[in-house]
Amino acid sequence: MGKKSERMNRLIELLKEQESISIRKLSEMLNVSEMTIRRDLKSLEENDVINRGYGKATLKETPREDFKDENYELLSAKTKHNDEKERIGKYAATLVKPGDILILDTGSTTERIAKYIPDDMDLTVMCYNYNTLAYLVHKPYVNLIFPGGYYHPNGQFFESLHGIKLIEETRVTKMFLSVSGIHKTLGITCSNNYEVLTKRSAIQSARTRIIVADSSKFGKIRPAYFATLEDVDMIITDTGLSQEWQEYLERLGIELVMV
Repeated sequence: MGKKSERMNRLIELLKEQESISIRKLSEMLNVSEMTIRRDLKSLEENDVINRGYGKATLKETPREDFKDENYELLSAKTKHNDEKERIGKYAATLVKPGDILILDTGSTTERIAKYIPDDMDLTVMCYNYNTLAYLVHKPYVNLIFPGGYYHPNGQFFESLHGIKLIEETRVTKMFLSVSGIHKTLGITCSNNYEVLTKRSAIQSARTRIIVADSSKFGKIRPAYFATLEDVDMIITDTGLSQEWQEYLERLGIELVMV
């Protein structure tokens, strides 16, 4: 990811933290000219991510679903369907039991699970996402496995062949899986091809595979295919899931929880 994309990711983070902020202040904080900030803000406004006015910018509560630049993938994802993801993450954390060995996949919903895992619970967790790791390092009874590797800033994701081998050689009781699309005929997909081998290895290493995804992901297709619905044991989603999808998942024998 180039300097512009990194700067715009940081810009979105600043708007999330401060709600409304002046162009002059953004220029100072990012150490670029006000003209550069205006160009960046114009791009974000055209993609329906922010509101601009009177020399200031504010982040929209619900950025456009088809925001075209995937360099903003995780930051944009965090601002969409936030309430649903909080409920899903909180419920998923109740499925975690003392002594469990987990894999927490990379994603804006799976990191909520890390947040809600009790601080005094003794368990082992493997993760490969920076934000998830940041929650877990503060939980003293969690034994952490972090494969490491090359860092992808747009998804806060680490991957390497060594990391994939470590996942393949590990066995876990539960794997919480993040997805970008779930389609009846084209399967389960994500936005980035570099995630595919890691996700597949994690699925194969788990006794129970659980998708955590808000209902907007159903019927969607993203470029990188990594699994079929038959690879999944349970799906945790929100109450907005259509009746058609509920019946389809029941026919497949997948346990469905809506929160």
